[in-house]
Amino acid sequence: MRETQCRLVVIAGAGVAGLTTALAFAERGYRIKLFEQAQHLEAAGAGIQLSPNATRILRQFGVLDRLLPTAVRPEAVVLKDAVTLRELARVPLGHVAETRWGAPYLVAHRADLQSALMERIAERSKVELVTGARVGGVATGPNGITATVVAGTTIEAEASLLVGADGVWSSVRETLAREGADFRRIRFSGELAWRATVAADSLAGQAFRVIGAPDCVTTFLYPGFHMVAYPVSRGAVFNLAAFTKGERIAESWSGHADPAILASAMRGTAPALVRLASEAAPWTAWPIHTVEQRRWTTPQGIALIGDAAHAMTPFAAQGAAMAIEDAVTLAGFVASSPADLSSALVAWEQARRPRVSQVARRGALNRLAWHAAGPVAMARNLFLAMRSPEKLAADLDWLYGWRADARRS
Repeated sequence: MRETQCRLVVIAGAGVAGLTTALAFAERGYRIKLFEQAQHLEAAGAGIQLSPNATRILRQFGVLDRLLPTAVRPEAVVLKDAVTLRELARVPLGHVAETRWGAPYLVAHRADLQSALMERIAERSKVELVTGARVGGVATGPNGITATVVAGTTIEAEASLLVGADGVWSSVRETLAREGADFRRIRFSGELAWRATVAADSLAGQAFRVIGAPDCVTTFLYPGFHMVAYPVSRGAVFNLAAFTKGERIAESWSGHADPAILASAMRGTAPALVRLASEAAPWTAWPIHTVEQRRWTTPQGIALIGDAAHAMTPFAAQGAAMAIEDAVTLAGFVASSPADLSSALVAWEQARRPRVSQVARRGALNRLAWHAAGPVAMARNLFLAMRSPEKLAADLDWLYGWRADARRS
């Protein structure tokens, strides 16, 4: 393999996962070809929560300072009963989070995060970004990886490593799936995410201020339903996300669903919460899909990261954080064993799987607790009442306090 090819990484997807991966490898001296199938980079969704395990890495790459002017540092995560609006629990964030976990907990608009990442990418001469380009085929051989990229015309990109950072509907994973059953395990979770953004000074924004804290992440809990609300864009906008059961509505990220599903799920909640949902309309419904791959890597030099490898439900608010962790650790393992890429990929996957699985389990536990009814809900409320804010924060040390191996990050 030529030396220039050995130090070249091809990345499919220029979302949070792909952009962070490009920065991680560029920091280690690699050249990057980053292909994005969209003609223009547009942030999917609206709000995003970035816990300290993610912001610590963003700070390492010089992205955090670019994000801070538009992001918000919430003072706490507050859990409320959706019927009585009574506070059930509070996890302190703000300065407490930064002191405890060594990095801030932020909430931001996805577009602002993407812009901050792109600003940093633009400063890296080793990163070449091509939009309107889709990886349509992959060939492996003794000289590494050859990715066939369709971008108006068909081109071939040769590299030592191909990273599939192209999300749930990954074209890289789809290409691998044609060769074996170890890939493309996508499952509709049976859950819909309903999303809306409202101006803080709008009627919907005022309705939220009545029942929620404008400087916190507020979660309203109800059997079979919950809603999360928090400020973004310097506090000028509130991001709302509600979650219900639902049927598959589209083989894509977003689609149209009957708003009666949301209204039905909220029946019995506080009138003020129902009023908020009404004022915030229209809502966009997003079907939640998960990805459970038997393999994330191939010996020939292909790695799947983020949602392409392990899309999870959003109930731990860790999807973006796991992709960011994937990026920094993958670059670290590969750079630490440049002469043995295959072993590096195996070691990376073995190191990451337990962490990702633990986070996914936490999300499943949150979903069970937040949607609980009857005696289970009573037990949940009793447990939360017995846990001090300090203890609730300590319960998250394993998650928010995570740090990459200094030798490989």
